[in-house]
Amino acid sequence: MIRRIIIILFLTFVITSCGAAAATEAPAAAEAPAIEAPAATEEPAQPLVPENTTSSSSAVDLTETSTPEPTPTQILPTLTDTQLPPLELPTEAINAPAQMVWDGTPTYLGDSQPGYSFRVTYDPDLWALTSDQFGFPALGHRNILNCVMSAASGRGLPANMTVEHDVLYTDTITFDVNTVFENGLKKFVTYTGGDGTIITGFEVSFEEQADQCLADAVTVLSTLKSVSVSQATPQP
Repeated sequence: MIRRIIIILFLTFVITSCGAAAATEAPAAAEAPAIEAPAATEEPAQPLVPENTTSSSSAVDLTETSTPEPTPTQILPTLTDTQLPPLELPTEAINAPAQMVWDGTPTYLGDSQPGYSFRVTYDPDLWALTSDQFGFPALGHRNILNCVMSAASGRGLPANMTVEHDVLYTDTITFDVNTVFENGLKKFVTYTGGDGTIITGFEVSFEEQADQCLADAVTVLSTLKSVSVSQATPQP
């Protein structure tokens, strides 16, 4: 009898334990949908954009706002030659001799014998002995404006000038001739020569009638010779 009661009590305890376990596990099964439901209702995550990547709309904005402003164009001033005033020529003398002389110091003293001057002979109807714009003696043509022959020596030239070389022979002297062009336009001609005693140079400049000016100048230069300083005509 006692054994039967013990068995009944044991079975009752086992049945009670199983019922409690089943009641305990049922809420867990019911809570599972509550845990998964929020995951199903979340909005899909948007892809990450790297920091150094610009979207298409941003690129459009940058294109519209980064247009460079035009750079002002610098206009360089145009350089023009400064025209020198015409030489003041002395009035032609009445009953002037057919030929007059111009005596001067050779421009290449180191290549000339000491104590000698150069002498050229000119027609006073065509030329007048005067001073150039720098105060040095020069021959000015009476009929051709700004046709001037002056004593000169070699010098450097700007980059826009070119030189053609030639040689001019006379009976007693030889001239080294240099024709100078500026941008293709003939500007002046230099003549350097001597008679073995002196070496001197001349420059012939012009603005118009260049050929006639040079022809008349060569006529004068062909008379070049050396004279003793004691016999030279004083310079004006």
